[in-house]
Amino acid sequence: MRATIIHAPGDIRVENVPEPKITTSTDAVIRTVATCVCGSDLWSYRGVLPVAEAQPIGHEYVGVVEEVGSDVSSVRRGQFVIGSFVASDNTCPICRAGYHTSCRHAQWVNGAQAEYVRVPLADGTLVTVPEPPSEALIPSLLALSDVMGTGWYAAEAAEVKPGSTAVVVGDGAVGLSGVIAAKELGAERIIAMSRHESRQKLALEFGATDIVTERAEEGVARVKELTNGIGADSVLECVGTQESLHQALQSTRPGGNVGFVGFPHGSRIDGQELFFSHVGLRGGPAPVRAYLPDLIDRVLSGRISPGRVFDLTLSLDEVAEGYKAMDERRAIKTLLRP
Repeated sequence: MRATIIHAPGDIRVENVPEPKITTSTDAVIRTVATCVCGSDLWSYRGVLPVAEAQPIGHEYVGVVEEVGSDVSSVRRGQFVIGSFVASDNTCPICRAGYHTSCRHAQWVNGAQAEYVRVPLADGTLVTVPEPPSEALIPSLLALSDVMGTGWYAAEAAEVKPGSTAVVVGDGAVGLSGVIAAKELGAERIIAMSRHESRQKLALEFGATDIVTERAEEGVARVKELTNGIGADSVLECVGTQESLHQALQSTRPGGNVGFVGFPHGSRIDGQELFFSHVGLRGGPAPVRAYLPDLIDRVLSGRISPGRVFDLTLSLDEVAEGYKAMDERRAIKTLLRP
């Protein structure tokens, strides 16, 4: 099969590799209908995360079940499914508490930018779509595999409530999905921080009420100005840098909450500053599996359309261009068709 392999920073290739096989009785093999490039993939592409040797890449996927292990009972061959980027059993105490990415048996799914992908713990990881979806719905269903679920977790971790004010730090696919989530959870005012006109437009269409173009201390000052000098009830941090985390914490009112889902790189938190701020902080890898059934219903009913974050669609053979376009911020998110 054809699969995306990262050899070194900036070196993305499509190569022929062996098709995945069932290796344990709880596995499933999926024929990938659509996959995509994630903002977190860019950390390896840019060399922020080391690439010690050539390896498969990609963790977002929707597709059709091709084969299942002997102990798999919840999905069967021919069904259209969505899964999280972390495989989980969906039965351990941590999963039952809603934190599937910290499952006691968690396994990271990798190599999804390919024609086929093996998904461990299939019963706990994969969720079926009731009917084969139309082509128009596939981008939005694909978004649920990571970015929409991650945006939703950011909003939940920040405790967005009806009538509240939320700030979204980051205008990538996760941040834009966070705008959708904040709107769905009832935020009355949603302040999106963005410097890019196309992303600002999409944020407003998703439900943002205000756009802040300033960053760092100027951005904090602008948020305070918009909130009568108090700060926001909830802030969704969707970038992962020191600057974005500091901006998020400073933009939150005392007693408010920050949900941080941007993969941290070099960010540090001053414990004493956090102590006296009375700001709550929660984050981590989003437990996407916990949200999939609800989010699938919202997509199928037409209530949300997170697939609009995909503004570039390429064939799998063009994946290197997809990475380049996102790295150069010519695209928000690249959808790939194997």
